[in-house]
Parts: sequence; C-alpha cells; structure tokens
Amino acid sequence: MSGPRHLVSIDDLSLAEITQLFEHARHFSENLRDSAEICRGLIAASVFYEPSTRTRLSFESAMLRLGGGVVTAADMNASSASKGESLADTVRVVSGAYADILVLRHPSEGAARLAARYSNVPVINAGDGSHEHPTQTLCDLYTLWIEKGRLEGLDVVLSGDLRYSRTIHSFVYALARFGANLVCVPHQGLELPDYVVKRLREEYGAEPQAADASRLGDLASSSDAMYITPTKPHQLSLYTEAQRGLRLVDHVDAVYMTRPQTERFGESDSASNYIHLDTDIMSGEALREAVVMHPLPRRDEISPEFDADPRSIYFKQAARGVPIRMAILGMLLGRLDFEHSPRPHLEATYPVKLGANPCPNMGCVSHTEIRQAPAAYRIVSRFPVRAVCAYCSRELNLTLVGSVGTPEAFRPDASKARRIEPSELVFFRDSAEAISAGFTVGSGT
Repeated sequence: MSGPRHLVSIDDLSLAEITQLFEHARHFSENLRDSAEICRGLIAASVFYEPSTRTRLSFESAMLRLGGGVVTAADMNASSASKGESLADTVRVVSGAYADILVLRHPSEGAARLAARYSNVPVINAGDGSHEHPTQTLCDLYTLWIEKGRLEGLDVVLSGDLRYSRTIHSFVYALARFGANLVCVPHQGLELPDYVVKRLREEYGAEPQAADASRLGDLASSSDAMYITPTKPHQLSLYTEAQRGLRLVDHVDAVYMTRPQTERFGESDSASNYIHLDTDIMSGEALREAVVMHPLPRRDEISPEFDADPRSIYFKQAARGVPIRMAILGMLLGRLDFEHSPRPHLEATYPVKLGANPCPNMGCVSHTEIRQAPAAYRIVSRFPVRAVCAYCSRELNLTLVGSVGTPEAFRPDASKARRIEPSELVFFRDSAEAISAGFTVGSGT
C-alpha cells in the first residue's frame, strides 16, 4: 500500500491535475458555503514556524468551509520546538492521531520534504525558506487562468526581489511548464538565482535572453531585463546587443510584484531605491493591458492609490486562495472526484556515506535539522556526474567523485566515474579532502 500523497513542490502535480484543481476551485467559488459535507469529520493541522496571515487563514477557512476542523500551532516559538523538539518528531506526533492532513511552514529549505518522509498523513508545503511555495503558485496560476482564460503564451513580468522570493521560484517553474514567457526585471542585486535559471534551461528548455524593455518605461529602468521563453530559440546565447539580438518586450499580460524579502537578506543585500509601482509607471506602452499581481503582504512597492485601478487584482488574488486551497485539501484527502495522473517521477535518493554534508546551502534543513535529516543526494546527470541535495535541490559542488568500495577518486566527467553505482558514490570538494579520506586521485580517462 502506497503512502499518503504530499504537495511539497509544484512539480508534484501534473499539468492535467493542476487544471482539474482550477475547475474544482471555480466550482467552489460559485458558492463557498455549499460544500460543508466534503471533509466533515476530518481535521487539518496548521504547523507554522514562521509568521503568516493569508496562507494560514485561507487554509483554515478552506478546511472549515469543507466541513472539517482545524488545530493550529501558529507560533512554534511557544511550542515544544522551543524546548528543542525536532521537526521530524513534531510531524510524527501531529500526524499520529491529531490530524488527517498537515500544513507546514518552516524557515529551512527542504523542510517540507523532510516532513513528508516522517508523516503518516498528507503534507502540504506552505513555504520552506526561500525554496518553494506551491500553494501560492497554484493561487497565482488560477488567478491568471481566470483573468486571461489561458496560461500558454502569456507574457508575465516578474519584478522586485526574485532572489529570495520562494513564491517566485515556484511560479517560474510552473509558468515554464505551461508554456508562458517570463520577463525578469529584478531589483539590482536581487536577480533570479543562477540555480533557478539553470533548472529552467535544463528541465524546460527555457533559454534566457537579454531583453529590450524600453517599452516597460520606468518599471525596468534600473535593471537589466531578461526574457525567458520555454521554447528554446536558436542560438539565443550567441546574440549580443551589438548584433541586435535583444528580444523586444512590446506586450505584457501581467506584472507580478514582490516585496523585498529582507528577513532573508545577506549583509551585502539592499532594498535601497526599491521599485514603487504606481499609475505613472503602469502607463508604459507595453503595460496598458497588464493586470498587476502581488502575493502580499506589500510594503511600499505598490502605491495604495493604484488599488483603485481596474488592473490591480492582488486582493482578488488573495481571495481566490480559499477556493483553490479547498480544492487542494479535497484532492489530497481523497474527497473530490479527481482523475489522478501517474505521479511525476521522483529520482531515488541516497545517503551521503563519507565526509561532511556536501550541500552548499547553509539554509537547507540538512544543516538545521542534522539529527533527523542526514545529508542525502539524488543524481541528475551520469555524464558528467552531477548531484543535488535531496532536500533543497541545490546542486552539489563536486570536484572529485569516487566509490565507497574503491579508494580512488576521479573527475565527474571521467569514464570511470559514470560507471559507479549511484548508491556507492562519494563526493569530494578537492584533492586534499579525497586524500585525507584515504583515496588516491586518478585520471579515470
């Protein structure tokens, strides 16, 4: 018997399943008070290690509107976590007899993946560090689907803090899967992380190209715009401005604003001169028909005066979080008529057998919950050997690889390296680390 189905990443759902969620959400939105029998007798647990208003309340409202009950740990600083209880133990307890589904927010990237490993009931990721926020993404996609009637081919501007916004990271993966185009106009220094761009390129064939964003006016005046399309153009990486290879952004369907995620900033990050969107900025030639979205809460990045503009839909967007989360809960609890697709393939994971934790992301749950989250990896390429953290999906920095049963290490692109069984791989950051572990360094041809 298979275990419960979880929603840890937006990639846990097929496109057909996402579309079904939209249809159910649209049905729920017609009368939010007409579904009180669907989850009667079931309980959802809200376990939030970080502050939340919209996500927590919309999930609790959704469960109550479905006829279920809610138990809440909205301030984990007042829970046993303050006594040193691990996330894994908390999940074991709550998923025992306390609840039938668990909604988790946690500051460590990969925390939801860890929780799913220990939970007896479905786990929903309500945000894990700056990693992903799949239910906010479903709300955002649903809003675009309602407003524009489709997702394929839409041109969506992503503005503000693209580096630390977990909402943005889930959103760009999903938009690429649906065939939408991305126009990145970040605050300077808060660009889309390289690992996100790399994943968009490698998994979705979405090649970034420098963009001519002059028709976006002041919205893009302080940043270098980047255009990312899921249909890989020929030789876009060879284009330069001198060769007139800039992609002209002359029409936008939506602008997605984000606040500066200052709670995740490093010492060198700054929100100085952050974008302030108002009616004047939205008067750009390419922006006249663009709706404006925001996951909220906002600070000063959208003028309150713009709220009266018919293109502002961020409060509608927040309201739609209830019906879409009703659909998510009903699906995972098996209470909706739902045609499931085969689960997206998840590559096998393996424990790290030698040396220190190779995950370079110090915000990963494998660093913050070391008692219950031993370092682990999954393979994303055999030639050359490439691996990512099993929790946060950050690529490991591998200089040499070897086999736990053979004391010899090779470059990741060596022919001998590709013949090592994935479960037997060991990783080294440099030759000194390999030699100190008793390995010799070979060419491996």
